[in-house]
Amino acid sequence: MTDIILIGPIAAGKSTVGSLLAQRIGLPQWSLDDLRWDYYQEIGYDRELAQHKRETEGFWGLYQYWKPFEAYAVERVLVEHQQCVIDFGAGHSVYEDAVLFQRVQKTLDPYPNVVLLLPSPDLDESIAILNERNKYVSDGKPNINEHFVRHPSNYQLAKLSVYTKDKNPSETCEEILSLIEAR
Repeated sequence: MTDIILIGPIAAGKSTVGSLLAQRIGLPQWSLDDLRWDYYQEIGYDRELAQHKRETEGFWGLYQYWKPFEAYAVERVLVEHQQCVIDFGAGHSVYEDAVLFQRVQKTLDPYPNVVLLLPSPDLDESIAILNERNKYVSDGKPNINEHFVRHPSNYQLAKLSVYTKDKNPSETCEEILSLIEAR
């Protein structure tokens, strides 16, 4: 079994399903949200500057500051971890900057099992479900759930899409494995 990479918005179930996949197929699991801070530090992440951006520019200012660090973290995690299940943080697969997106796209191109998890193929329904699951809605517009669901990056990076509505995590895990085996 080759690597499985899970992408998608906040609260889509990436970490939960990733853990089940890893157990089921006997591979280690890595969560990019857990690893990212060390990777960010490697290229000069400044916590004080990040806090200042959050205080003066709000969440979206901080979000923009994170983007180059997120692209770097994607590159690093895939160099450092092979033959595993990796779940990305929601922002690690969404890029407004074309150069950053192309870097991440090039990095993910060789990986056949990049799986987008969403609640539903209906984007409005996905946003409603995620808003219910994830009460964190950033300051400003659009809300973070809507941004991650509607942004084209995830759809361009994903090789497979799996919808989780009305499925438990084990059923989602089995669907992913079936789709991968059928390829």
